[in-house]
Amino acid sequence: MSHFLSPVFASGFFESEAVHIALGVGTLVAVVTGVVGVFTVMRGQSFAGEAFGDLGTTGGAGAYYVGVGPLWGFVLGNVIAAGAMEAIGVQRVRGRDLATGIVLGAGLGLAALFLHLYTTGHSTTGATVTILFGSVFAISGSTIPLIVLLSAIVLAITLTIYRPLLLSSVNAEMASARGIPVRLVGVLYLLALALAAALAAITIGTILSTALIVGPAASALRLTRRPLTALLVAASIGIGAMWLGIVLAYDSYNWPPHGTIWPVSFFVVTLVFVTYLLSGLPEARRRRRAERAPSESSAVRPATAS
Repeated sequence: MSHFLSPVFASGFFESEAVHIALGVGTLVAVVTGVVGVFTVMRGQSFAGEAFGDLGTTGGAGAYYVGVGPLWGFVLGNVIAAGAMEAIGVQRVRGRDLATGIVLGAGLGLAALFLHLYTTGHSTTGATVTILFGSVFAISGSTIPLIVLLSAIVLAITLTIYRPLLLSSVNAEMASARGIPVRLVGVLYLLALALAAALAAITIGTILSTALIVGPAASALRLTRRPLTALLVAASIGIGAMWLGIVLAYDSYNWPPHGTIWPVSFFVVTLVFVTYLLSGLPEARRRRRAERAPSESSAVRPATAS
């Protein structure tokens, strides 16, 4: 069996503890971001997802500066940013981009300060690369309980408010008319999105985390119009991209330049992008069929009339 698998899996892949952790954490994060991402796309808040990814840089840089794990910084920074966005006016559709942009600008300014203070006070600059592009192979076993807890919180929030969140995402006015507390639902969703972005940042970095939140969800909503099915499809796409990205990154040690591992984030983002392009093919086929149908029917009518 190992002889047949060797062209795909490099030596030591199945024995590596770092790979085991990466696969487990990657699977969990892909499920969480896929579920939350569907509502992010439906609500038109992809910019908010991007902002949380970028603002994770602030939290991560601050965490390194004070000497704690980056995940704590990602979580704390994003939760504070979510509160700031809600306070400014993200609950209103017209105020979402404004609130997001204001908080994003302030957060990135703090990130620049923290990174400057950290890099000038330490001899290594590896923290910047880890924050921006992630390092799923470097996740320690001690971080897993926190990752599992945060993932459970996100899924619990999303599933608890699933129906009101779905209705308010499709038609906020109708949801409000039916007595749904739209603002409370929006705040809980924003909290779930903030935590999901923090989890994505720990795996593929802050500036690329949006791809894992928006990409699989956008592909899923292209393939199906059923929300529950879209959640499952988005999670499956995320898991597939994460697993294949981990395999390719591990194998890349033997690629030129030899002895250097390509970042997992590069492969995950690339695979998500390719999947999104492929997900548009069924819709394109349906459009071509619909365009051909009128011309074919018009060609048949004269023959029938004669």
